[in-house]
Amino acid sequence: MPEPIRAPAEWEPSGLPPDVAGTAITVGTFDGVHRGHQDVLAHLAQRARASGLASLLVTFDPHPSDVVKPTKAPQLLTVGDEKLAALAGTGIDYCAVVPFTQTLAAYDAAEFVDRVLRRRFRLRELIVGYDHGFGRDRAGGVGVLQALGAHSGFPVEVVPPFQLPDGETISSTAIRRALLAGDLAWAAAALGRPYSVMARVVQGERRGRLLGFPTLNLGGPPARKLLPPEGVYAVRVQTPSGAFGGMMNLGPRPTFGDDRPSLEAHLFDATGNWYGAQVTVEFVARLRETRKFSGPDALVAQLREDAERARGALTV
Repeated sequence: MPEPIRAPAEWEPSGLPPDVAGTAITVGTFDGVHRGHQDVLAHLAQRARASGLASLLVTFDPHPSDVVKPTKAPQLLTVGDEKLAALAGTGIDYCAVVPFTQTLAAYDAAEFVDRVLRRRFRLRELIVGYDHGFGRDRAGGVGVLQALGAHSGFPVEVVPPFQLPDGETISSTAIRRALLAGDLAWAAAALGRPYSVMARVVQGERRGRLLGFPTLNLGGPPARKLLPPEGVYAVRVQTPSGAFGGMMNLGPRPTFGDDRPSLEAHLFDATGNWYGAQVTVEFVARLRETRKFSGPDALVAQLREDAERARGALTV
């Protein structure tokens, strides 16, 4: 079993400031940072303040499934900076992104708590979700953690499930199912915000400008990022100049014989040069499927109709 909590002089390097004498911690992948995650983090922040501790989320990169079950690893709701951006408004003090390796995967729950949470991150209190599990084969369930806490002198708070008004318990898996089915409304309700993708503006072929609908061409997100079904969407785009409504094609451009998947957004009432800038595209509503038109004139007529429908969706 773990040894008693070590004196500050014996703590291992962690990146935490030296004046942080102890932490309240929660642990997990937190993919999506959905409302269930937000509830756990709210409990964490409140508990830390009441105890005079710093609040800390310990999360992982890559996703543990990429290491232990790569053939079954899910696509992700948040990749890279997306997760950190979603965490920024949760009120916690610190986030530690721990590299997930085969060595870490081999730790049992007691080793993980002792070597990582206590020695490195100065654990004093632990807050976990009701279905939490970590350590080798996810054997570190709530009961195991409570036993470890009782033995080693740190309390363990278990946060109950967070449910939507329809009674469904929120999970990253349920949100993935909703997105793949095109149910943006349920996904947004579970996330507490519209589903989004962060991407960088790149040079395109300027077809949209010639059609009277100039677009932001976005570099493809990482392959691990989950995207809704292909189609045309009403979107809201966060740019360095502020937020703009618009419409976006997700998928190929068959009218021009281009089968490559793309993200191409037309912003309403916006001018600017954002080449190289990172923007965030929020999916508001799906307008239609992607399809081939007889020529540019037919495409322009459809784009005008899409723009009217998108403006309507953005005002709801």
